[in-house]
Amino acid sequence: MTMTDPLGDMLTRIRNAQMRRKSKVATPASSLRGRVLDVLASEGYIRGYTSVDFEDGRSEFEIELKYYDGEPVIRTIERVSKPGRRVYASVKALPRVANGLGVSILSTPKGVMSDHDARDQNVGGEVLCRVF
Repeated sequence: MTMTDPLGDMLTRIRNAQMRRKSKVATPASSLRGRVLDVLASEGYIRGYTSVDFEDGRSEFEIELKYYDGEPVIRTIERVSKPGRRVYASVKALPRVANGLGVSILSTPKGVMSDHDARDQNVGGEVLCRVF
Protein backbone atom coordinates (compact mmCIF):
# COMPACT_ATOMS: atom_id res chain seq x y z
CA MET A 1 0.00 0.00 0.00
CA THR A 2 1.36 3.41 -0.91
CA MET A 3 1.54 6.24 1.57
CA THR A 4 0.06 9.58 0.53
CA ASP A 5 1.55 11.69 3.34
CA PRO A 6 4.97 10.43 4.53
CA LEU A 7 5.66 13.49 6.69
CA GLY A 8 2.26 13.21 8.38
CA ASP A 9 3.02 9.55 9.05
CA MET A 10 6.29 10.46 10.76
CA LEU A 11 4.62 13.11 12.93
CA THR A 12 1.93 10.61 13.94
CA ARG A 13 4.57 8.02 14.85
CA ILE A 14 6.31 10.61 17.07
CA ARG A 15 3.00 11.61 18.69
CA ASN A 16 1.99 7.97 19.35
CA ALA A 17 5.42 7.00 20.73
CA GLN A 18 5.36 9.92 23.16
CA MET A 19 1.90 8.95 24.38
CA ARG A 20 3.34 5.53 25.24
CA ARG A 21 6.53 7.10 26.75
CA LYS A 22 8.83 5.32 24.29
CA SER A 23 12.46 6.40 24.20
CA LYS A 24 12.90 5.75 20.46
CA VAL A 25 10.70 5.46 17.39
CA ALA A 26 11.54 4.28 13.87
CA THR A 27 10.26 5.74 10.62
CA PRO A 28 11.17 5.08 6.97
CA ALA A 29 13.93 7.39 5.76
CA SER A 30 13.55 10.12 3.16
CA SER A 31 15.33 13.38 2.49
CA LEU A 32 12.35 15.55 3.54
CA ARG A 33 11.91 13.63 6.78
CA GLY A 34 15.63 13.98 7.49
CA ARG A 35 15.55 17.74 6.97
CA VAL A 36 12.51 18.10 9.26
CA LEU A 37 14.27 15.98 11.90
CA ASP A 38 17.33 18.25 11.58
CA VAL A 39 15.13 21.24 12.44
CA LEU A 40 13.49 19.39 15.36
CA ALA A 41 16.93 18.44 16.73
CA SER A 42 18.37 21.94 16.34
CA GLU A 43 15.33 23.45 18.11
CA GLY A 44 15.73 20.95 20.97
CA TYR A 45 12.50 18.98 20.53
CA ILE A 46 14.25 15.62 20.01
CA ARG A 47 17.59 14.30 21.21
CA GLY A 48 18.62 13.30 17.71
CA TYR A 49 18.24 10.63 15.10
CA THR A 50 20.34 8.01 13.36
CA SER A 51 19.98 6.36 9.98
CA VAL A 52 19.75 2.56 9.94
CA ASP A 53 20.37 0.80 6.62
CA PHE A 54 19.03 -2.71 6.02
CA GLU A 55 20.37 -5.39 3.67
CA ASP A 56 17.33 -5.26 1.40
CA GLY A 57 18.13 -1.66 0.45
CA ARG A 58 15.64 0.23 2.60
CA SER A 59 16.66 2.57 5.38
CA GLU A 60 14.99 3.94 8.49
CA PHE A 61 15.51 6.84 10.87
CA GLU A 62 15.63 5.94 14.54
CA ILE A 63 14.44 9.03 16.41
CA GLU A 64 15.44 9.53 20.05
CA LEU A 65 12.60 11.31 21.83
CA LYS A 66 13.19 13.86 24.55
CA TYR A 67 11.45 14.08 27.93
CA TYR A 68 11.67 16.60 30.78
CA ASP A 69 10.49 15.56 34.27
CA GLY A 70 8.76 12.56 32.75
CA GLU A 71 6.72 14.66 30.30
CA PRO A 72 7.39 14.84 26.55
CA VAL A 73 9.15 18.01 25.38
CA ILE A 74 6.82 18.11 22.36
CA ARG A 75 3.38 19.03 23.65
CA THR A 76 1.71 19.27 20.25
CA ILE A 77 2.98 18.37 16.81
CA GLU A 78 0.57 18.74 13.92
CA ARG A 79 0.65 18.81 10.13
CA VAL A 80 -0.42 22.14 8.58
CA SER A 81 0.08 21.72 4.84
CA LYS A 82 -1.53 18.46 3.73
CA PRO A 83 -1.54 16.73 0.33
CA GLY A 84 -5.15 17.83 -0.27
CA ARG A 85 -4.63 21.40 0.90
CA ARG A 86 -1.25 23.06 0.67
CA VAL A 87 -0.64 26.06 2.92
CA TYR A 88 1.87 28.71 1.85
CA ALA A 89 2.93 31.84 3.71
CA SER A 90 4.93 34.89 2.74
CA VAL A 91 7.64 36.12 5.07
CA LYS A 92 5.29 38.83 6.42
CA ALA A 93 2.50 36.31 7.08
CA LEU A 94 4.53 33.53 8.74
CA PRO A 95 2.49 32.07 11.61
CA ARG A 96 3.70 32.36 15.20
CA VAL A 97 3.18 29.29 17.36
CA ALA A 98 2.21 29.92 21.00
CA ASN A 99 3.28 33.55 20.71
CA GLY A 100 6.82 32.59 19.67
CA LEU A 101 7.36 29.73 22.14
CA GLY A 102 6.69 27.05 19.51
CA VAL A 103 8.03 26.72 16.00
CA SER A 104 6.61 26.31 12.51
CA ILE A 105 8.69 24.26 10.09
CA LEU A 106 8.72 25.54 6.52
CA SER A 107 9.91 24.27 3.17
CA THR A 108 11.46 27.28 1.45
CA PRO A 109 13.55 27.79 -1.68
CA LYS A 110 16.56 27.93 0.66
CA GLY A 111 15.70 24.59 2.30
CA VAL A 112 13.66 23.31 5.22
CA MET A 113 13.92 25.66 8.20
CA SER A 114 12.11 27.01 11.24
CA ASP A 115 9.94 30.10 11.06
CA HIS A 116 12.41 32.37 12.84
CA ASP A 117 15.22 31.28 10.49
CA ALA A 118 12.93 32.06 7.55
CA ARG A 119 12.26 35.53 8.95
CA ASP A 120 16.01 36.09 9.37
CA GLN A 121 16.65 35.05 5.75
CA ASN A 122 13.57 36.98 4.52
CA VAL A 123 11.98 34.00 2.74
CA GLY A 124 8.53 32.39 2.82
CA GLY A 125 7.33 28.99 1.72
CA GLU A 126 5.13 26.02 2.46
CA VAL A 127 4.21 25.60 6.15
CA LEU A 128 4.86 21.91 6.77
CA CYS A 129 4.04 21.52 10.45
CA ARG A 130 3.65 23.28 13.79
CA VAL A 131 5.44 22.15 16.98
CA PHE A 132 4.99 23.33 20.56
